[in-house]
Amino acid sequence: MLKRNFNIWSVALLMAISLPVAAQVGEQRSNFSIGVNGGVNYNSVSFTPKIKQNSLTGLNGGITARYISEKYFSMICGVQVELNYSQKGWSELIEDNTDTYSRNMNYLEIPFLAHLAFGKDRGGQFFLNLGPQIAFLLNEKENMSASWDPANRTNEQYGKMAESKFDYGIVGGAGLEIKTKAGNFLIEGRYYFGLSDFYNSTKSDYFSRSAHSTLTAKVTYLFDITK
Repeated sequence: MLKRNFNIWSVALLMAISLPVAAQVGEQRSNFSIGVNGGVNYNSVSFTPKIKQNSLTGLNGGITARYISEKYFSMICGVQVELNYSQKGWSELIEDNTDTYSRNMNYLEIPFLAHLAFGKDRGGQFFLNLGPQIAFLLNEKENMSASWDPANRTNEQYGKMAESKFDYGIVGGAGLEIKTKAGNFLIEGRYYFGLSDFYNSTKSDYFSRSAHSTLTAKVTYLFDITK
């Protein structure tokens, strides 16, 4: 199943990246913008064996740079890169008692995105962002209730810190951009599908998969440097 999802995402990624390259006959642009972004993550981790979870909320924010290269018919093509501080992790669903457990994992993340937009140069534009993302684990922390008792459930993860600090995967999103004289205002929803595991996943290890899955709602403000 993971291999199938990876293939689907890979094909979509290649298509998105190839579109700006294939559109060289379009109307040339040179629009460079920078700005800031901020939002909220809704996190979980894909574990095998499975661990029941609630969604863990965290912050996501940083700086954004975007370059629009051309307009091909009604599609505006460009690239976008970000440097973000992102709070990830998981919160366990414990049904047999009142215990609580969560893990906060804070990353420095860098998405590299193909940016495709549809609409007018002024006013509103619908856009799609798609591309790879890498991240580096800065720190992590376990949070548990005072009466913590891990008995009678999967407990290999308790007290076990991440064994890989490098994370990578594919991110895709869609949103609406409003262009004004005061700058560009964007609202966007994104989904991140992790392809890497933060625990070792050899045959001798307990977890064969431990990858992040994140839904993000964010707003971005950009102002044009060149146009």
